Amino acid sequence: MPLTPYLHILRIPRMATSTLVAVLARLPMTATGVTLTLHVVGTLGHGYGAAGLVGTATTAGTALAAPLLGRMIDRYGLRPVVAVCGTTSATFWISAPHLPYAVLLVAALPAGALLIPAGPIARQVIAALVPAGQRRTAYSLDSVLVELTFMTGPALGILVTTQVSSTAALTAIGVLFGTCGCALYAVNPPVRTPDEAGRSRAAVRPPLTSWLGRHLVATLLVATGALFVLVGAELAALAALRESGEVGAAGVVIAVMCLASLVGGIVHGVARRSASQLTLMVTLAALTIPAALATQPWWLLALVLVPSNLVCAPTLAATTERVSQLAPPAVRGEAMGVQDSATRIGLALGSPVVGFVMDHTSPGMGFVAAGAGGLAFAAAGAALSRRGTADRTAPQPA
Repeated sequence: MPLTPYLHILRIPRMATSTLVAVLARLPMTATGVTLTLHVVGTLGHGYGAAGLVGTATTAGTALAAPLLGRMIDRYGLRPVVAVCGTTSATFWISAPHLPYAVLLVAALPAGALLIPAGPIARQVIAALVPAGQRRTAYSLDSVLVELTFMTGPALGILVTTQVSSTAALTAIGVLFGTCGCALYAVNPPVRTPDEAGRSRAAVRPPLTSWLGRHLVATLLVATGALFVLVGAELAALAALRESGEVGAAGVVIAVMCLASLVGGIVHGVARRSASQLTLMVTLAALTIPAALATQPWWLLALVLVPSNLVCAPTLAATTERVSQLAPPAVRGEAMGVQDSATRIGLALGSPVVGFVMDHTSPGMGFVAAGAGGLAFAAAGAALSRRGTADRTAPQPA
């Protein structure tokens, strides 16, 4: 597969540096969940439920604050937001191993709210630096790099925790957050093109109802459904491996899923034509359901999950491309923040819903629940989008 289009993207002025900083900023973020869980369970001596509460508080804080942080970037620029979030993130994660559980739980919500918004920032920078005709390739590259960080970050967190201590791992996460915040502040990648920046200074900020319409809400519903499917399928895979006594192969199965998504993202970025976000999402959900028929042995489960994961990164890239098309430049940061919230809602819904289904049926039915839930979100998004199109094309009374 020729990689020339990706090289063209990285040769755009400031793009390579901005991409590198974005990857480094995402790396500690991917390690927080598993490291914090191991710290609460192993060092503090609490159960997995208690660890889940801390993780939920952090995720909830991030989901609630993402649109507000995006709006602050739109209004004040990148540096003030990065300075506040970088300082807060570094302070919280460096001090986290020294906090009692009750204080850790209370502090997790505001700490999650002020987490460095690396994902939305990376997507804004792509919209500002990359010409419209090359953005699908750029967003695909971004999705591929996200997969690489999710393959690396949690593994590093587990390695440092098990070989040294959870205190060292959490402290390292805090130091890395602080370093990445300083790097983002120094590089200060653009979040708007020069023309957009000039117009935004002279123009009045468009009201929320003028851009958060049915088409964008439909796009966000599909994004929520995509993450619902992904987290549900991962949870179902872990449950199936545990039931068959092959939980030791979980790392290999998840690695195969990530590699399949990575390959799909690379192909999506260089393809001359691509399917729509909705088509990719329906394909992702539909291909997840058959995994219920092959939950063991572990290698068969890994193979069955390859087709659905091949469209994982393309679905996420198409979602970001669609949001960037629908959002006006003056509110692009807020729109990217809303997208981040939508994906986190999908993550928050997928685990308990699929878990509830498996508790009352079997691990295999978890794949069915994940796929069916994704199809339901896709149907809702398609209906809303069609209704918005019908309203626009309906004849107006004289």
